[in-house]
Amino acid sequence: MADQVFQHILIPTDGSQSSVEASQLAFRIAKLSRAQVTALYVVDSAVLDEIARFSTQQRAEVRQELFENGRQYLAYVERLAQQANVAVQPEICEGVPYEEIVALAASIGADLIVMGHVGQRGPRRILIGSVTERVIEFAHCPVLVGKM
Repeated sequence: MADQVFQHILIPTDGSQSSVEASQLAFRIAKLSRAQVTALYVVDSAVLDEIARFSTQQRAEVRQELFENGRQYLAYVERLAQQANVAVQPEICEGVPYEEIVALAASIGADLIVMGHVGQRGPRRILIGSVTERVIEFAHCPVLVGKM
């Protein structure tokens, strides 16, 4: 539709309350604009390396656990989408979170990214999380930072 404000919304999630609230906001926007929605979970390669370094588990086992956590977070986002009567396409990958978010947004043609203000790593900055800040800096499209 030519009169749609947004056609494809990307929702990065890390399972934090902030990202859940941002997802709910994104679903309301998607419903109003009839936009496609993609939800993304990124297994942070730096976190993977750090956990594997101090764990008794092999790196592959740690990686598998982190991917399973990501799948669970995405499944929760999918349930929220169903409650809002919005279809969502889940995606999971590994890498540097802001780089993966920006790259996926570009590759799917997202025209809006909706994300939380502070993620799982906690309030590293007073007002905004470091991943969110980097996405705002490098994204090719608008970034809406949800804070409920």
